[in-house]
Order: sequence, then C-alpha cells, then structure tokens
Amino acid sequence: MAESDKVMGVTADYGLTEVQEYGSPSKPTLLPGMQSLRYRPPTAGEGRLSDQCLGGRAEIPQDEERSWDVSRPVKEAPFSMFKKRLLRQFRSQSSGTVSSWQMWIAARQRSVKHFRTETRNVLSYMEMWKKSLHHIEGHFGTGIRSYFSFLRFLVLLNLCTFLIIALLVMIPIIVFETQRGEENGKTTASPPQSRNCTEYDPTRKGLVSFYEYALDILSGTGLLEVSYLFYGFYPSENIDMFRCSYHLPVAYLLTFIAYFLITFSWIVHRAVMGFKHSQLHADGTLSNYSNKIFTAWDFCISQGSAVQLKHNSIRYELQMDLQEEFLRQEIAGRTKCQRFRIYLARLLVNVLILTMIGTAFYAIFRATQFSQANTKDSGITGLLIQYLPSIVITAANFITPLIFNQLIRFEQYSPTTEIKLSLIRSVFLKLASLGVLLYTLWDQITCKGEMTSASNCQPCGYNYRQYQCWETKIGQEMYKLMIFDLLIVVLIMMLVDFPRKIIVQYSKWKAVQLWGEQEFLVPLNVLEIVYGQTVCWIGCFFSPALPLLNTVKYILIFYLKKLTLLTNCRPSNRTFRASSSIFFFLVVLLFGLALALVPFTYSITSIHPSRACGPFRELDSIWDTVPRLVNGLPHYTRSFLNFIGSLPFLVPLFALSSVVLLFLVVKSSGYTDTISQLKRQLHQEGRDKQFLVKKIAALNVSSQ
Repeated sequence: MAESDKVMGVTADYGLTEVQEYGSPSKPTLLPGMQSLRYRPPTAGEGRLSDQCLGGRAEIPQDEERSWDVSRPVKEAPFSMFKKRLLRQFRSQSSGTVSSWQMWIAARQRSVKHFRTETRNVLSYMEMWKKSLHHIEGHFGTGIRSYFSFLRFLVLLNLCTFLIIALLVMIPIIVFETQRGEENGKTTASPPQSRNCTEYDPTRKGLVSFYEYALDILSGTGLLEVSYLFYGFYPSENIDMFRCSYHLPVAYLLTFIAYFLITFSWIVHRAVMGFKHSQLHADGTLSNYSNKIFTAWDFCISQGSAVQLKHNSIRYELQMDLQEEFLRQEIAGRTKCQRFRIYLARLLVNVLILTMIGTAFYAIFRATQFSQANTKDSGITGLLIQYLPSIVITAANFITPLIFNQLIRFEQYSPTTEIKLSLIRSVFLKLASLGVLLYTLWDQITCKGEMTSASNCQPCGYNYRQYQCWETKIGQEMYKLMIFDLLIVVLIMMLVDFPRKIIVQYSKWKAVQLWGEQEFLVPLNVLEIVYGQTVCWIGCFFSPALPLLNTVKYILIFYLKKLTLLTNCRPSNRTFRASSSIFFFLVVLLFGLALALVPFTYSITSIHPSRACGPFRELDSIWDTVPRLVNGLPHYTRSFLNFIGSLPFLVPLFALSSVVLLFLVVKSSGYTDTISQLKRQLHQEGRDKQFLVKKIAALNVSSQ
C-alpha cells in the first residue's frame, strides 16, 4: 500500500510536478524554470499556459499544439529532459500528419544550420593567431589576451580596407594604365597664369648613394615620393579598359568615402556588442561580491604562477570594491572644511596638468614650424629635423602620462575613477597632439587661412613655394609618425625591458627587487595602438598604401609584444574591469576616427588641390568631381539624385528619423524602468532572505 498509495504524474502543462495521494487534493509545485515565468512578459499562447501553470490543477487544453510553433525546437523550452520527451511525444500524437512542405522546410532549416556549424568549425581552424592567443590566455588570463585580440582586430580591419583601396584604385592603374606623354609628377598643361604652380619634380638628380636611399626610406622622399605610396603619384587622366573609361578621380574619392564608412560600421558593430556585455555587468549592486567569489575564476589558466596571479587579481578586485565602499562612506561623512581642501587640491592639480598639456602643444607647434621651414637640409641633420615633430609628440605622449599618474594621487579619487581619469587624460593628450600637428600644417599650407589675399597663396590657392604637393607632404608626416612609433617600440623592448629583466633577475639588491619586472599595462598598450591607428586614418587619403604599412606594423608589434610579455613583463596587479574595457577602447577608437575625418572633410571641400600632382590637379576643389559626375549622368538619374539632396526630401526624412528616434528612446526608457523594478524586487528578496536567516538563527538559539 505504501508504494501504490502514491502516484507520480506529470501534468500535461509540462510545468508542474504533482505528487498526489488518493483522496487528497493535489498540491502542484512550480519548477525553477517555470518560476521565471512570473517575471517574463507573456507572449501569444504562452500566457494561457503560464496561467494554467500558476493556477491549480492543469489539464491539456485542446489547442495546446497551437501555443508552440512547429519550427521552434523543443530544447528551447524551460523544462527537464523527461518533460521535453513527453512534450515531443505529445506533439507527434496530436499534430497528426505533417505536410510535405513543412517537412521540406524543416529539412532545409536543419541543412542550413548544419552548414553554418561546419563553416564555423572550418573558419575556427583558419583563425589568425589562435594558438598564440590560447597560449597567452593560459599563462596570463583573459585580461591580457583582450589586448592581443584587439590588436588582431585592427590587423584585419587594416588589411580588409586596404584590399578595397588596392582593388579600386591601385590595380586599375597598374594593369590598365594609359600611356602618358610625360612622367607622373612633372609639368602638365595649365593656364598661363598658373604655369609656375605645376612645377614639381621630387626625383633626385645625379648619382644617388645607398646612404641617401636609406634616408629616403625613413623620410618618405626620393623614390618613395613618386610611388604608389603617396597621393602625388596618382594620375588625373581616365583609364581606358575593356572599351570603357574608368574615371580615376571619382574612384579615388568614392573609395576613401567607402573606406571610412566601412571602418565606422565595423567599429560600431563591435562596440555595440561590447556595450551589451558591459551593460550586463554595469550595475553590480545586487551580486557584485558573489559574482567575484563564485564566477570570477579563469579556467583557461594552466600555469602555477598564473594561478597565483589570478588569486591576487581577484583579491585585489575585492579589496578595490571594499575600498570604494569605505570611500563612499568617508565621502558621506566629510566636513565642509575637508571637502574644501580636496576641491582645492583637485583644482591645483588640474591647473598644473592643463599647463603641462599647453606646454606640450606649444612645443609640438614650434617643432613643426621649425621642421617645415628647414626641409632643404640634407644628411643626418636633415633627417633629425624632419623627424623633430614626431620626436616631440612621442616624448610628450611618453612623459606626461607618467606625471599624470603621480599627480592623480593627490586628488583622492577611488581606484576605478583614478584609472579612468588617467586614461581620459592620456587619450586627450595623444589625440590633441595630432590635432596640433595638423593645425600647424594647415596654418602653413593655407597661409593662416588667407588663401586669396596672402602673397604666397594667391597665385595657386595654397602655399606653393613651400608645398608644391601639399597632400604628399601631409602623407609624409603621417608616414614618419608611423615609422617612428614602430622604432620606439623596438628600442624600448631592447634598451628598457630586456636590461630591466636581466637586472632584476640577477641582482640581489633590495631596491632592485622592489623595483621588479616591467608590468604589462593593458590600457596604456591599447592606447598606443589606438594612437597608431588614428595616424593611419589621418594619412590614408594622402598616402593610400598606409593601411598596408600599418598592417605590417601591427603584425610586427604583435610578435614583439608577445616576446616581451613572455620573457620580460608581468601582468599588472591593478586590473582594468573587463566588462567595460573593450567598449571603452572602441569608443576611444571612434574618437580617433572622428579626428581623422576632420582633415579629410576639410581637405576635399575647402583647400585647393595641388595643381602639380594628384588625380584632382585640374579641379578647384576635390569635391567638384562629384557634381561633374552627376552632371554627366542621364536626365532621370540626375533628377533623382538632385531630389535626394533637396530640402523637400531631407526635411521629411529628418522628421521621420526624429519620430523613430523618439520611439526608440521611449521604448528604451520603458525597458530601463522595468529593469529597475526587477532589480528592486531582487534586492527586496535578498533582504527577505536575510530576515528569514536571522529569524531561523534566533529560533535555533532560543530552542537551545
């Protein structure tokens, strides 16, 4: 009777487990998976099912099969394996015969899914630097691996975008280049009043020594100046191929517009994915400490020293959270006098930092002016003068962040705020230094903006006496910044990291042991490659082959950084929060892209192109090639494009975009309120559990 008096039954709603006795009312108990339905918005069909689950005794409704889509897999249901099996049997019995069309659709879906899985597996074997990344992750964890993954992303980005430039600009010239009467870069036909503006011949005369060739490679002059590397080499004539005329100026401009659009879309897509991940971990008030204790361990670690390092990292994060909590309590208890002293100290520190940044900007401005005024010097002295802006920019970017990290200690911020504020200041310095360099070049190319009245700019529309081909000159400056950045990485590894490793390893002095090995700081290393990528974006229009050189540079940096990481460096004890680091770095990358778009947009719209070089030498503005292209189209196409650019089309489009944006903002606000309510509910449940635990403890004490 004991076993037969009880009957275990699983009800047809597949959400209740029911143990009932004969003669006693059933008492359904919700499974944990079905309890989550209390907090889910019911969908069509699921609302009726959840209501029956949360009610009393549930029975199989007649239209149960309608509440589940035929194409929806059973494994997505929040049930146990036994109940999924019952659900599959229930479907097969109640659905009757399945049409051949449904069977064909289901078979095609399975085939497509299998094809995607196999393709993903094949591509995983072809993944770039997969073994190296796993090796780094196994020794140092996922934090440092994120730097090398970000570096790989930039390598793929530069390589793919360069292939677009090569396919649409370089290859047509190489394969189908027309026979021109004169060598590219020399005098072309022009009006008599601008005849002097077309004189430009950068090739060296006479016997050229190997020493001069080496200087040309470092400075981008000589043979490199009349190659596919720089803007001035590309012709302005159309290319005849397959009985068609390939308009090279239009292809050149539209290719780089597409280049920036593809780059922007790729980065935004990656940033959105990182933003979703950061939002999931942004608010840790509910489970901050429990997540670190129970889920923070990195199971990819395989080395003993890395295990100990991960222990220290988790302990440091817990200490940092506790320190921030104590700091918030301390801030709440500060007196007015203490707040005044802290605010005064922060004001003085910020004034000092702004003074240092202003001094660095002035040094970059003066160094660029001196370098551009002495371009005719030759030899080592001339090379140093040409590299003077790069040297000053690199020195400012290397020295001032170190001082920032020391001064921020007097501002008494939390550890997380210290890291973020130091990074923001370093980002501003790196990007603004490039802005100062570009402003100085603009000041000299446009005669301080007086292109129509200044004596040096009036004949040609730009400072022809100093810049016969100003686009190539800007490309050369970016080329030298890229080369010098790579040289600095190599020199630091050879002259700083290796000697420091040897001294720390073989010296027994306590001071040297306290000094320790070089820390591998992920945020600062990422900012260095973001700076290099910004230089590439600024110079790519004036040096089309720069993305390819940047790809080679980042490949070399990958192996150099990997070597110095495995042999010379140790991970930093102060880890940057992984949930927000990727998104932060991509946002900084977008700021670099925005900075690069400023000189690109201004150059194609406001400055007269060089009359002696480049594909736009015969136009008054680089953008004039687009109206010329539109005017050459058929009447209906031209009318359609003119309508798209007119106010009757743009105003309704702007109004519609505003309505859609307002709808999305309201929808996001509703989701935010719902999430806040759920968080408050979870927080209240946590308080209830604490209350019950205290009550149970009190009852146990009283019973004893």
